[in-house]
Amino acid sequence: MVNLAMPASDPIIFETHERRTDPVGEAEETPLSFEIRNLSIWYGEKRAIDGVNLDIPSNAVTSIIGPSGCGKSTFLRSLNRMHELVPRTRLEGTVLLLGKNLYASEVDPAIVRRRVGMVFQKSNPFPTMSIGENVIIGLRLNGVRDRKYLNERLEKSLRMSALWDEVKDDLHKPRTSLSGGQQQRLCIARALAVEPEVILMDEPCSALDPIATAKIEELIHELKKQYTIVIVTHNMQQAGRVSDYTAFFYLGRLIEFGQTSKIFSNPSQKQTEDYITGRFG
Repeated sequence: MVNLAMPASDPIIFETHERRTDPVGEAEETPLSFEIRNLSIWYGEKRAIDGVNLDIPSNAVTSIIGPSGCGKSTFLRSLNRMHELVPRTRLEGTVLLLGKNLYASEVDPAIVRRRVGMVFQKSNPFPTMSIGENVIIGLRLNGVRDRKYLNERLEKSLRMSALWDEVKDDLHKPRTSLSGGQQQRLCIARALAVEPEVILMDEPCSALDPIATAKIEELIHELKKQYTIVIVTHNMQQAGRVSDYTAFFYLGRLIEFGQTSKIFSNPSQKQTEDYITGRFG
């Protein structure tokens, strides 16, 4: 069986890291996936993120909310360095993943993106590939050739994305045979196939109908047992349903972060309350 752990030649290995901290202020041992310190990001001369400090707990769902243009997606993409694909991007500050600095000079961004998967707003299966090949393409690109192992990861990933029973007899068919909600779950299966530590989701349900949205939300609840999930959403009801913690961003700044139940019932900042109650946004 192929071992998907990062090879010895890779410049960094991420290890489990625990630290005495708590995002809502209580002193206790809380495992963290991310520790973000003094994070600022520019696109050219425009500052998109301004001095963000945030701890993101492991095996929990953290929602990022805020009005359009407040830096939510930029912040999310900084967690796996995808924002660097935009020209003239500059970052200051520190982002630790499981205790390791993602922006250290020796870290390969490709490795970061393998360990921190991303699911986008619009489902993006590869149009020329079959359903099955869409799931395992990441493994193939990482050099995995063992057919037995690929088949095992294919089935496990599709089962974890609650799609196996719907497509197991159609793996050879093109992705266009799937509905929009099924294609989004296919993209989640593709992200899971390479065994990341974290899954980032950028408004994964915004283009889906209520039934497909409910399936994705049920899937998120199941996945957090094994993964840390960070999700950007404009849907306040969805944030309330799926997340354990919520971060409210405004004009590139983190205004408030805490347990979702508190943020939605008794926020500490008036700006947070005004946004959640629909007074602006």
